Amino acid sequence: MTLYKSFLASSQLPWRVRNALETWTEKKANDHFPGLYRFLHLGNIRDRVLPLTGGPRHHFFGYYDKTPWNSSQSLVLAQEAGFNDRAPKADDRVTVGVVHTHDNNLFQPLAETAAWNWQQGALLQWHPADPEKLLIHNDRRNDQHVGIVRDTSGAEIAVYDRPLYAVLPDGKTAFSINFSRLAVHRPGYGYAGLRDPFENDPNPAQDGIWAIGLNSGESQLIVSLDRLAALNPKPSMQGGFHYINHIQPSRGGLWIAFFHIWTTGSKGWEVRLYLCRPDGSQLRCLLDTGQISHYDWLGDDAILVWAADPATGKPHFLHLGLDGGIGIFGEDTLTEDGHCTFSPNRQWVLNDTYPDRFDKRTLMLVKWPEGERIDIARLHSPKSKWWGEIRCDLHPRWSRDGNKICIDSVHEGSRQMYAVDVGDLVA
Repeated sequence: MTLYKSFLASSQLPWRVRNALETWTEKKANDHFPGLYRFLHLGNIRDRVLPLTGGPRHHFFGYYDKTPWNSSQSLVLAQEAGFNDRAPKADDRVTVGVVHTHDNNLFQPLAETAAWNWQQGALLQWHPADPEKLLIHNDRRNDQHVGIVRDTSGAEIAVYDRPLYAVLPDGKTAFSINFSRLAVHRPGYGYAGLRDPFENDPNPAQDGIWAIGLNSGESQLIVSLDRLAALNPKPSMQGGFHYINHIQPSRGGLWIAFFHIWTTGSKGWEVRLYLCRPDGSQLRCLLDTGQISHYDWLGDDAILVWAADPATGKPHFLHLGLDGGIGIFGEDTLTEDGHCTFSPNRQWVLNDTYPDRFDKRTLMLVKWPEGERIDIARLHSPKSKWWGEIRCDLHPRWSRDGNKICIDSVHEGSRQMYAVDVGDLVA
C-alpha cells in the first residue's frame, strides 16, 4: 500500500476534505499529471500499460480464462469490430485475426464470424493440439452455431456441428453449450440470430453440456439440464429456467468445472459450481451458496473462486479443495469480486475490479498463497458509456511465460487491447 493510500485509510481528516483530495487525485492528477497519479496509487511513475491495437476500429480478446498468446508469443489473438456502443445483432459480424507482436503490432485479419458477444467474443482461442499455428472460434452457418479450426494463414482446417466453448489440454475433446439459450437468459454471453430450440422448456433433457471429439467430430450429451434440475432441487428453482455457463477444464484435464444457473424472478439468478469428469461421470456439486462468481483452477484438485462463504455467508475468494476443504485467500486485501487467474508457475494470482465510484478499474497481482497485493494500473472505464452487456471488463490474462498480461480496456476512449509488462514484479 502506498503512502497516499495509507494516509487515506488512516486519516482523521473531515469527510469533505478527504473527498476533495480524492476527487482532485482521480480527476485532475489523472488527467494532467499521470506520472504523479501513478506514483500516488502504485508507488511508481512507470506506465506499464502499452497498446497492442489501435483505432479507428475496436479490438478485444474476450474472456479471462484463456491466453491470447501463441506458444512462441509472437502472435496475439484479437477480434476487430466496427462499433462499440451496442450489443451485436444477428447480422453484425466481427473479424477474427492475430496481432504480430514482432512486426509493430500489425493486425492480420483471418476471417469473419456472426457468432460473438462483447464478453467472450467468438470464444477465440489457441488449439491445444498446436498452440503455435492453430486457432479456434465459433460462427453461425446455415442457421446453426458451429465451431471452426483454422491456421494462422486463415485457411479453414475443420468445422464442427456445435460451437466450441472449452478444450481439454490434450486438444482431443471440446465442450459445447447452447448459446441461443444464453442470449435469452444471460445477455452478453450468448449469440444473436438463432432461437433456442428449447425456449419453452425450463430444463430440457436434450440440452446441457456436449462433449465433442475433435478428431472424430462426434458429439455426446454428457450432462443434461434435466439432470441438474433434479439434483437436490431448491425452492428458488420453481418456475426458473436452467442453463450452463463458464466451463473450464482443470490444469491437467482430469475434471471440468461449470456453472449450473437458474433464473429467479424477472431478472435474478442463482448458481451452483459443479464438477465432473470429461465424460460426465462423477458429477458433483462443489459449492452451493447461491452467490458464486469468477474462478480458476490451481491444478487438478483445487479451485479459487469468488463466492459466499458457506460458514458465514460473506463473500471472499475461497480456496476450495476437491476434498471438501475451504480456505479464504486475501481476506484483508481482496474485498470485491474480480477475474482471477493463477500465473503459469502458480506463484501469483492476477485479478481486477469493476469500476469504483470514480469509474476506475484496478489491475493487480496478488502473491499466492500469502495474499500480498501489488496494484499495477488504474484505468478509466465510464459506466455511463460501457455497462451491462457492452461493458469492457479488463479480463486480464497471462502470457505463457508469465511475464506479461493482456487486457481489454476503454481508458483511451475506444475498446482496445493492451500488454502489461510485469516481469520485474513476478521475478
